[in-house]
Amino acid sequence: MSIKEYLKDRTVFLLINFTLYIIISGILLLININNKVILLTFCIWFFPILVYIMIEYVKQKLLYNELNHIMDHLDKKYLLTEIMKKPENIEGKLLYDVLRRANKDMHEHVNNYRDRENEYREYIETWVHEIKTPIASTRLIIENNQNDITRNIKEEVKKIEEYIEQVLYYSRSNNVSKDYLIKEVSLADLVKRVIKRNSRDFISKGIIIDIEAVEGTVYSDAKWLEFIVNQVIGNATKYNREHDGRVTISTDRNENNIVLTIEDNGIGIIDKDISRVFEKGFTGENGREFGKSTGLGLYLCKKLAEQLGLGLIITSKMGEGTRVKLIFPLGSVNLMH
Repeated sequence: MSIKEYLKDRTVFLLINFTLYIIISGILLLININNKVILLTFCIWFFPILVYIMIEYVKQKLLYNELNHIMDHLDKKYLLTEIMKKPENIEGKLLYDVLRRANKDMHEHVNNYRDRENEYREYIETWVHEIKTPIASTRLIIENNQNDITRNIKEEVKKIEEYIEQVLYYSRSNNVSKDYLIKEVSLADLVKRVIKRNSRDFISKGIIIDIEAVEGTVYSDAKWLEFIVNQVIGNATKYNREHDGRVTISTDRNENNIVLTIEDNGIGIIDKDISRVFEKGFTGENGREFGKSTGLGLYLCKKLAEQLGLGLIITSKMGEGTRVKLIFPLGSVNLMH
């Protein structure tokens, strides 16, 4: 707040006083009062007014500077009224009380929506666990009745399980800290588990897997890592070539990190889509062409990787393949942000 803005806000008050002074000065001139008396009247009239205005300006400027300083260093801006001092002037007190009431009402609404969100998430998680029972029964029936039809049904059941898993991880993605366990994870064992999960897809499409260069140990949550790696490898399978496809998985240890690289020689991603693959719901040209993309897989991978303190980078060239790098920082245990 500048002095110019402050005075402009009090223009009417100053104009009224100046107009009254002009009128009184005119009357004094008409009755032949000495000019020195008129000048003295001006000083007596306007000096206290100017002093008052300057004192109020300094007080308000200090208050607004303090508020701006608090806002600049406050992560949760809505907590301003909990930290700021209650103003001394009547206008400031009234505004402070209004802000407190508005803030209290906002908190009540936020808590209400948070409770509704928690109830919805709990319902989704319960539903996911309940749906696993009929799926397990379906798998058992398929195993006891092996034929071409049941094998096809088994593949569709696998897709259903993957979508259900995606729903579960999506519902928990904003509360990862309540569902993670940091421990030592062997990258080779992790990759082998994911390869085993997708073995039928690799066999049916004739895709060659090279995991000989995978080694190293990191500290993270094995379950969340397996979901991320499975999503990436699943994409490498889905958008790969028939019969001459290849997926190469390797690790590189650098001074500050270990990088797990998953590379395929599939159809690749066009340049205009590569910058948006981590956006929620984005399917791109490949997703529309193949009709199998939800636009949530890579979005969840990026979100979970960030919360686990990991880096996730994707590069691609149309017609040549895609490379995804999962970066594990070295040092102390990779804790959540």
